[in-house]
Amino acid sequence: MKHQHGLLPFVSVSLYGRTMLDVHRLRIFRSVVASGSVQAAATNLGYTPSAVSQHVAALQRETGLVLLERAGRGVRPTAAGLTLAAQADGVLARLGEVEAVVSDLRAGRTGSLSVAYFASVGSAWLPHVVRRLTTEFPGVRIDLALSETIPDDPDSRADVQLVVAPRGFDPGPGFRAYHLLDDPYVVVLPQDHDRAGSSEIELAELADERWVDNDFARGWCRRNLLEACTAAGFSPTFHVEAHDYPTALAFVAAGIGVTVLPALGAAHLPDGLAAVAVVRPTPVRSIHAVLRDAVALTPPARTVLDELRRTASTPDERTAAPAHPAPSRVYSAAAL
Repeated sequence: MKHQHGLLPFVSVSLYGRTMLDVHRLRIFRSVVASGSVQAAATNLGYTPSAVSQHVAALQRETGLVLLERAGRGVRPTAAGLTLAAQADGVLARLGEVEAVVSDLRAGRTGSLSVAYFASVGSAWLPHVVRRLTTEFPGVRIDLALSETIPDDPDSRADVQLVVAPRGFDPGPGFRAYHLLDDPYVVVLPQDHDRAGSSEIELAELADERWVDNDFARGWCRRNLLEACTAAGFSPTFHVEAHDYPTALAFVAAGIGVTVLPALGAAHLPDGLAAVAVVRPTPVRSIHAVLRDAVALTPPARTVLDELRRTASTPDERTAAPAHPAPSRVYSAAAL
């Protein structure tokens, strides 16, 4: 197939800091120098001899230089042509490297991807995600950050962020939210508690218990729980304030009180504790993956979302309680 100049995209580079040159003309000129004739270059490139001659003539007009001179039945570069050819070699080699980088970025073979997550999904989900990402895209750097909230500044947000928010929430312009899981709450009790063997506990039955707080961020998870308690007709009294789930669970193990938290946070209980489903009402938190539009279609980002969906939908891997609204068993350390 013979190519014409009109089919070629215009790409230009600056040589010597002034003249903007068409990269394709440089390539064609370099082929003529290497081939020794316009006809040979045309054959090698798949162009017509006329098209090659037009490109070389245009390059000479752009540079204001005579680049080729006749030599027998072929052509040879002038002194200026030899100098330009030598410079073009470096430019074209560097451009080839840039094109390779672009190709790798497009295919997801290199680059970086930032992922923000909140604590209770860090140990439960992130190992699966990172293992798959590093296996399929070993050249991609993964930047992980612990974050309980979405930054107000879009530029400060991660490419992918795991968040807890109401269903249907709007993450703002330039981002899209994908619902992953509804995570019901459980109450964690010492195994010697008289309700530790129950299949479920009504939330109102916990009104007189000593509660251990577990949410330092005072975020949506805590507000969701307090609203459920209000619906059940009471306001819990927190006797101890812990800043994270593991610390709260340690207080429960010490016999200080009980704590109510999402089932995913009770996935790995210390010995001596049991998790029991909370009902009537059952507080539920919704977990979403928020992706930046600019990276959402890249292979690494698509892989992260796919693995998050797979992990969230596989009980053995998400290590969470059975799906709401029909919890019917005690979650003990052995079971989880």
